[in-house]
Amino acid sequence: MTPAHNPGHAPAGILLHLAGPLQSWGTHSAFNERDTARFPTRSGIIGLLAACLGRRRGEPVDDLARLSLTTRTDRPGVLLRDLHTVGGGLPAKGTVTTAEGKKRPPAQGTLLSHRTYLADAVFTAALTGNDTALLHECAEAVRQPVWPPYLGRRSCPPEGPLLIGLLQDPLHHLVHLPLARTGAPLRQPAPDGTPPAEQSRGQSADFHSDAPLHHLPIPQSGGDPDHLDGSTPVSEVTDDPMDLSPRRRTYRARPVYRRTVHLPDTPRGGLGADYLTALHTYLNSTASELQGGAA
Repeated sequence: MTPAHNPGHAPAGILLHLAGPLQSWGTHSAFNERDTARFPTRSGIIGLLAACLGRRRGEPVDDLARLSLTTRTDRPGVLLRDLHTVGGGLPAKGTVTTAEGKKRPPAQGTLLSHRTYLADAVFTAALTGNDTALLHECAEAVRQPVWPPYLGRRSCPPEGPLLIGLLQDPLHHLVHLPLARTGAPLRQPAPDGTPPAEQSRGQSADFHSDAPLHHLPIPQSGGDPDHLDGSTPVSEVTDDPMDLSPRRRTYRARPVYRRTVHLPDTPRGGLGADYLTALHTYLNSTASELQGGAA
C-alpha cells in the first residue's frame, strides 16, 4: 500500500533531469579502456555538483558524499563504443605518460583508446540528505553553475532542463514525474482485446539507489514484475568518492539496490517540447511543494 503523501513532513531533495545525446558513467575505467555503467554513478553526480559549485578537483567533497542518490531510468539508451587516438603528433614532453611515470617516445606516442557511452538515455535522479542548507546551495548552483556540468565525461553535456527543482518528498515525485519516453498507457482494452493489465507491462521503470528501495512510495496500481522489492543489494560498485584529486582519485565500494516497478499511472511525457510541457504541467500542480527554482 502506498504511504500517504504528506509533503509537509517529508525531507526535501533535489530532482535532476539527466539527458543528452551521450552519457558515460565509468566504474572501473583505466588507461585506454573507458567503460560506462547503465545508470548514473555516485562519483559522476557528485562531480557534476562539485563543478556547478565551482569546487576544484583537489577540494573536499565529504559533504556532497553524504547525499544519497536514487535514479529512475526513463530511457535506458543503447551502448555506443567509440575509438579514439591519443597523444600522436606531440613532442616527447607532451606524449602520454607511462605507468612508470616516463614519457613515451614520439614514434610510439599514439595510443588507441576505446570509450563506451550510453546514447539517447534519460534518467531522473533524486538527491536526498539531512543538510537542507547544502541542498539549497546545490540547487542554486545547478541553476547557475560556476563551471559547465557534464554527464560523466566532459564530452557529454546535458540538455535542458538539468534542474527539475528542490521539492519536498523527492522519492514520491521520482515515482510520479512524467517519464521522458513516448506513448501512453491504455486504460481500456485494446482493439485486439488485450486487457489493460497486459498493456501496462511496457509502462515500467528501473530504479537504482545506494539505499534500500523497499520503502519506495509506489502506487497501489504498480507492482514489481521481477519480484525484487529492493530491500537487499543486487551488486556492488566502487563509485563512492573519497578524493577527486587528479593524481589521487580514490573511491570506496558501496551496495547497489535495484527495483523494477510498474508505473501504469505515471504519464509518459514524450520527447522534446512535449516532455517539457508535461514537466511544466506537473510542477505547476505541485507548486506549493517547490522549494527551489526549476529550470
